[in-house]
Amino acid sequence: MSASTSRQAAIKAVTEFKSPAPIDYKTPVTEIYGTNVFSPAVMKQRLPKPVYKALIATIESGAKLDGSIADVVASAMKDWAESKGATHYAHVFYPLTGLSAEKHDAFLSPDGVAAAITEFAGKTLIQGEPDASSFPNGGLRGTSHARGYTAWDVTSPAYLLENQNGVTLCIPTAFVSWTGHLLDHKTPLLRGMQAIDKQAKRLLKLFGHDKISYVASSAGPEQEYFLIDRNFYYARPDLHLAGRALFGAKPPKGQEFEDHYFGSIPPRVLAFMHDWERELYKLGIPIKTRHNEVAPGQFEIAPVYESSNLAADHQQTTMTLLKSVAEKHGLAALLHEKPFKGVNGSGKHLNFSFGNSTQGNLLEPGDTPHANAQFLAFATAVIRAVSIHSKLLRAVVASAGNDHRLGANEAPPAIISVYLGDQLADVFEQIKAGEAKTSKSKTTLQIGVDVLPPLPKDAGDRNRTSPFAFTGNKFEFRAVGSSQSIGAAILVLNVIVAESIDYIATELEKAGPDKFTATLQKLLQSIIVEHGKVIFNGNGYSEEWHKEAEGRGLPNLKTSVEALPAYTLPSTVAAFEKYGILTKEELESRQEIALEQYVKTINVEALLTLEIAKTQIFPAALRHLGEVSESIAKAKAIGVDFPSCPAEKTAELIKELGAGIKELCEAHSHEAEGTTLDHAKYAKDKIIPAMLKTREAADKLEGIVADDLWPLPTFQEILFIK
Repeated sequence: MSASTSRQAAIKAVTEFKSPAPIDYKTPVTEIYGTNVFSPAVMKQRLPKPVYKALIATIESGAKLDGSIADVVASAMKDWAESKGATHYAHVFYPLTGLSAEKHDAFLSPDGVAAAITEFAGKTLIQGEPDASSFPNGGLRGTSHARGYTAWDVTSPAYLLENQNGVTLCIPTAFVSWTGHLLDHKTPLLRGMQAIDKQAKRLLKLFGHDKISYVASSAGPEQEYFLIDRNFYYARPDLHLAGRALFGAKPPKGQEFEDHYFGSIPPRVLAFMHDWERELYKLGIPIKTRHNEVAPGQFEIAPVYESSNLAADHQQTTMTLLKSVAEKHGLAALLHEKPFKGVNGSGKHLNFSFGNSTQGNLLEPGDTPHANAQFLAFATAVIRAVSIHSKLLRAVVASAGNDHRLGANEAPPAIISVYLGDQLADVFEQIKAGEAKTSKSKTTLQIGVDVLPPLPKDAGDRNRTSPFAFTGNKFEFRAVGSSQSIGAAILVLNVIVAESIDYIATELEKAGPDKFTATLQKLLQSIIVEHGKVIFNGNGYSEEWHKEAEGRGLPNLKTSVEALPAYTLPSTVAAFEKYGILTKEELESRQEIALEQYVKTINVEALLTLEIAKTQIFPAALRHLGEVSESIAKAKAIGVDFPSCPAEKTAELIKELGAGIKELCEAHSHEAEGTTLDHAKYAKDKIIPAMLKTREAADKLEGIVADDLWPLPTFQEILFIK
C-alpha cells in the first residue's frame, strides 16, 4: 500500500469506527469511588486496632512508621487484593524519566511438591529491588552498578490496577540507589513536605497557636491533552515516536472562531471521558471537571485538590489511564506540549496551597486580608520565594516540548512573575508604603434580568497570562508542561516556600513576642520593597511587559538550555541542602538528566524529520512535479498558456526542501564537543533551525502537491475528522 493510499485508508477507517460496548453507567459513582483502594476504611476493617492507629498516625500527622507492623499489614493487603482477583503485586515508583515504573511479582509460591501457596511478607511490602542501572541518574552511578531499592510509601495508599485479563496490587514506593542517592521524584517531595510542615508550624506558633496539626501542602493539577483517532496516529511516524507533528500546514479553519472552548463535547470523546473517569473513581482519584479546551481536539480534566504527594501519584496514574482507556475507544491521547503548529498547546496548571486541620488553609485571605496578619505573612513568604528562585521555577518546567509553548500567546511567558489581583495588589502596595489599612470589598454583580439572580462578584479579576497567579486561596503555577510529572514542580514550591517561611519566623523569633507586631509590619514591608518587582498584574503576553520586566531585572529564560543551569545556582543548592532535600551532587545529576533528555529529544526529532522528508515528502513532491510537468507540456502542445507555471513553484520548493535536508544532515552528523550543556546548546543553535528550515519548505509543498499524492494525514483531517 502506498503512503497516500495508507492516508486515505486511515481516513476511511476513522469514519467507519464503531464505539465499544457502553460501560455500566447506572451504578452511582458514590458506590464505585475508592473500591480499588486499600483505603483507611479498608484498613480499619481488616487490621488490628493498634496497627490501624499506627498507620493512620503516619498518614495523617507524619509520625515515624513502625516497621514491626509490616507483616500484619502485608497479610491483610494480600487477602484484600486476592479477594478482588489480584494475582500479582507491583512496587510502583517514579524515576527521573518523568513516567511511572513498575516491577510485577506473583503472590504464587510453589512448595516443591506440585502444589503452591500465595504469600506476601512484610519485608516484601517494605522493600523491593528493581535494577537501577537503566534509569537516569545523571552520572551518580555507572551502568555497571545496578542495585537500587524501592521503599513502601504508606502515605499513598495501595490500589488495584485492573486489566481485562487480571488484577495487580500496586504499591506506591520511593526509589533510591544502593548508595542512598535519590533517583525519583517522590522521596525529595516527601522531604520537602516535611520542611514546609516544620517551618509553617514555627510561624503559626509565633502567631499564638497552641494546637497545630500537621501542615501539608496541597496540589491540584489541571491536565490538558489532545485526542485524535489512532488510525491517524499510526499513519504519522512523528506523532507516534515524537509525540508531535514535525510537519504540517495550518488548516484553513483552526481555533480562530473560538467555537471549541467549552463547546459541546463530541459524543465519542464523551464516551471515552465517562469510561476514563469511572476507572479513576475506582482508584479514589477525585476528578471534578471536564471540558473542551481552546484548540480543536483538545480537552481538559481537573481533580479536587489533595495532599501534594498523593496528588503527584494520582496525576501519574491519571496520565497512564488516559492513554490506555483512549486506546480502548480507538483514540490516541497526546500529552506533548505542542503537538500541532498553529493551534494552542497543552499545559498542566498546578494549583498550590498549604494548610492543616486546626488552622485551615494558610493562604485563605478572608474578607479583610489587610487585617489578616497571618495570611499576609504566608503570602509574603510565597512572593519572596518566587522572587529569589524565579530561575529555578523556570528550570523545573524546562523541556524541549515546553519550549514550544512557553512565551507564546497561549501560555505564560518565560518571565516568572506573580499575579495578585486587584484586592491583594492594593493591600501589598499599602504594606510597601508603610501599613495596610483597607481592603477592596467583594460586591454583587447585577445582570439586569429579573429572572436571573444577582451574583457575588470577587474583589479582583483573573489573569490567564501570568505564570504564577493567586486565585482566591491558592497560587496557580501555570507553566508546567502537559507531559511533565508534577512531582518536581511541587518539590520546588515546597522547598522555596519553606525557606521563606523560615526566614520570616527567624526574624520574628529574634525580635521576641513584645515586638512581634511592629517587627512583622516592618519585615513584610522590607520584603515587598525588595521583592515586589516580581508582582505584575498586567498582560504577560505584551511586548511592553518584556521590556518592563527587563528593566525590573527579572530573568527571561526563553529556552531550556538557558533555564536548566538554575538547578545548580548557589541559591538553589543552599536551600535544598539546608533542609536535607537534595545534595549538590544530586542537584547536578538532575540538571544533567534534564539536559540529556533535551538532547535526546532533539536527536529523535531530527532523525524523524530526515526520515519523513526523504522517504515520504520528497518523493511525493517529485511525483507531483513529474505529473504536473507532463500535463503542462501536453496542454501547451494544444495551445493552452500558463502565465505563471505551477511546475516552477513546485521545483523551487523542492530545491528548498533539499537544501533543508542537506543542512539538517550536516548539522546532525556533526559531533558536538564538550559537556552535555554544550551538546544542548548545539542542538538549540544548529539542529533545531535546520529542522525548521526543512519543515517550512515541506509545509508549503503540502499546499501545492496533489491531494492524492500527499503521504501524511493533514492537520485538517487529524483535528476535525472524529
